[in-house]
Amino acid sequence: MSKNADVILLVEDNAADAELTTMVLARYGFQHLVTHVSDGQQAMDYLYRRNEFADRTGALPALILLDLKMPLLDGIGVLEQVKGSELLHNIPVVVLTSSTEPSDLLKAYNAGTNAYIAKPTDFSQFLASMKHVCEFWLKINQTAPQPSIASARSTGFGDLL
Repeated sequence: MSKNADVILLVEDNAADAELTTMVLARYGFQHLVTHVSDGQQAMDYLYRRNEFADRTGALPALILLDLKMPLLDGIGVLEQVKGSELLHNIPVVVLTSSTEPSDLLKAYNAGTNAYIAKPTDFSQFLASMKHVCEFWLKINQTAPQPSIASARSTGFGDLL
C-alpha cells in the first residue's frame, strides 16, 4: 500500500457501476479504502475538503478511479483540475469508463490521465483488470510524496500554497 495515502477515490455517477467496482475492490482486500463520490464536483470537494467534506481527515487518496461521463463536472474537467494543481497533480488518476471513443482517449491523455481502462463487459476480465490496477498503482508504483493539504488553501482560482 502507498505510504502517502490510504484511500481509493472512486468517482462514478452510475450507482450499479460504483457498487460493482467497490465489490471487486473488496474481493482484493481494498473495501475499507474506497471512498465513492458520484460526480466531479463532489470529487473536487473531497480532495480540497470543501462543503460536505470540510471535516474530512486523513491524507489525499493514493489513487483516483475516474469515470468520464458525469453530471456537474465531467471526468475531463476533474483531470484538468487535478493535474493542474500543485497540491494534487502527483495523485495517479486512472480513467475507468465504458467509452472506447478515440476522442475520449485523446482528451483524457491530453488532460493528464495516468491510465485509461475501458470497462470490460465480461465480469472475469473486469476482476482481472481491477486486480492489476490495484496491484500496480497501490503496491508496485512509487508515487511522489504529497504536500500536506493543511499547507494549502483552495480558492476559486486554484490552490494557494
